[in-house]
Amino acid sequence: MTALIMDGKIVAGRIQGQLSVEIDRLVQAGIRPCLAVILVGDNPSSAAYVRHKTAVAQLLGITLELKKMSEAVSQQDVLHEIWQLNAYQEVHGILVQLPLPPHLNKQELLQAVDPRKDVDGLHVANLGKLFNGQRGLVPCTPAAVMAILQHYNVALYGKQAVVLGRSVLVGKPVRELLEARDVTVTTCHSKTPPSVLRRVLESADVVVAAMGRPRSITGEMLGSLATVIDVGITQVDGRLVGDVDFDSAVQVVDYITPVPGGVGPVTVAMLMQNTVTAAREQNTEYCELCKLPAMWKRVTQFSGHHRYCEQHATAQPDFGTEDPSYSFWNKIGNP
Repeated sequence: MTALIMDGKIVAGRIQGQLSVEIDRLVQAGIRPCLAVILVGDNPSSAAYVRHKTAVAQLLGITLELKKMSEAVSQQDVLHEIWQLNAYQEVHGILVQLPLPPHLNKQELLQAVDPRKDVDGLHVANLGKLFNGQRGLVPCTPAAVMAILQHYNVALYGKQAVVLGRSVLVGKPVRELLEARDVTVTTCHSKTPPSVLRRVLESADVVVAAMGRPRSITGEMLGSLATVIDVGITQVDGRLVGDVDFDSAVQVVDYITPVPGGVGPVTVAMLMQNTVTAAREQNTEYCELCKLPAMWKRVTQFSGHHRYCEQHATAQPDFGTEDPSYSFWNKIGNP
């Protein structure tokens, strides 16, 4: 038996097609989604990732502003750049490209991004919403994993999954997203005994590999009906490989993602989706009476700033009156 290859390019293309419709609607309303990417240093892999993101953004009609900073830049200078981007109303998403030079405090920089513009989904506010079952910006790679499973109609309800890796970037968010779909999830990591790892893998319906250990999971370790999502990507002997030994696994399992061409393209598509979501949310106002979205409708009264949907706004005596004290910071809250 040979597995069905889950082609990430097909999934990404479908997502991008759906995004194009929403982007056109936003542009017609005067909103051009804008993503700012901060690239520190000259890491070749990071530069390649940014070039790919730029190409996809241009294809979709999303503005991508690249902020290149030197390898020796100070923590304060990067923070200042983030604060400036937080303040720009025209910028809807901010991405700090990882990895960063070792002298920079990654967590401080990631947490400095306005949660509303945190399209990487790594701010504690967005992670907290995810872990609490609330709506927020979801980390792109975990979201890509779920998008692939959905595209290929992989049954999840009541199934057993094994997540290999417990990072905040992939492992922990993937676990939460799977559990939200009523999956029983086991997390394995570097301290999991090999005997336990083999036992849980043999019975797993879904395996998400995100350890950063190239070809460490072989076909003989996997069940014959498993769906395998390989998030890992490492260069070995000039070739990109995943955490799963593809050649042996493809002969055993039901579904499997290739590396490259699997999770990667979908991750970029989810980044663009987060950017569009952020642009929409930052320009959506909610009616104070019915709590439904009231995009592009704003009503002010001299006693304060008020928002209504079109139906309720027409009943207000001062509809359209502009409050001179209203500003961008009134809308998102002072920093």
